[in-house]
Amino acid sequence: MASSLPESGQVLTNVVKPKRKSKTSTFFSNLSRSWSGMLGFLIITLLIVISLVGPWITPFDPLYAEFSKKLLPPMTEGHLLGTDQLGRDIFSRILIGARVSVIIGVATVLIAGLFGTIIGIISGFFRGWLDVVLMRIVDVQLSFPFILLVLVINAIIGAGLKNIIISLAIGGWVIFARVIRSEVLALREKEFITSCVATGVSRFEILIKHIVPNLFTPIIILASLQIGTYVIAEASVSFLGFGVQPPTPAWGNMLSEGKDYILSSWWLITFPGLAIVITALGVNLFGDWLRDTLDPELKGE
Repeated sequence: MASSLPESGQVLTNVVKPKRKSKTSTFFSNLSRSWSGMLGFLIITLLIVISLVGPWITPFDPLYAEFSKKLLPPMTEGHLLGTDQLGRDIFSRILIGARVSVIIGVATVLIAGLFGTIIGIISGFFRGWLDVVLMRIVDVQLSFPFILLVLVINAIIGAGLKNIIISLAIGGWVIFARVIRSEVLALREKEFITSCVATGVSRFEILIKHIVPNLFTPIIILASLQIGTYVIAEASVSFLGFGVQPPTPAWGNMLSEGKDYILSSWWLITFPGLAIVITALGVNLFGDWLRDTLDPELKGE
């Protein structure tokens, strides 16, 4: 009877290899172990969903003024969060305002992040007089308060959704430039970069194949943290009348319109203010979790 055991020297080919987890499952597995990261992720997901489907789920027209129903308190006549001084539904306006905040936050991060990253890479990699000139420009801009700089730019180019994105990007690119330059300088001193230089690898190849791929993690972390900053900045500028203009619903101009009724109709500023706070909290919680998860130095690696 033939033996079922493999002969000497026979290679076992039926060994079951352990299945590797996908990146998605690993991501959610790590996320589920952090209550703060999960809370931030849920808030961001909810905000994105609301911004996408908001116009189709608003119970009332956010721009329709019905003076006979002005300043209705919450849970009155079908108005979940009440109405404003013109009789417009606050809940519907907050839903539409979420879309404005998402557009401004994401668009500003993309523009400021791309420009600042390019400047940071050029400054940190090529050094010399170019680095000196670019960093002095960054230092000069950083000497001005961020909100004040954005207000000045908006006063020059005018208010509106497009202009507030431009002004926030102009004011925010320096943060990306400074951080990415520091990362590039640190990477230049790594052993694998030194080995590439010693073996005659071209500077362009070192930059494209070894420097840039190692910048993805700090860029993602910084971008996730900056979105909250831009949402708050937009609300501040709109509150002062230089950002998104009425009647377009934005959380900042809703606060501005409701400030005169703070003692008699508290809901006019309470609910837009809570929307800003919850959004900033969610973005920062998720950004902190990303930083702790993706930054090797924080993990002790």
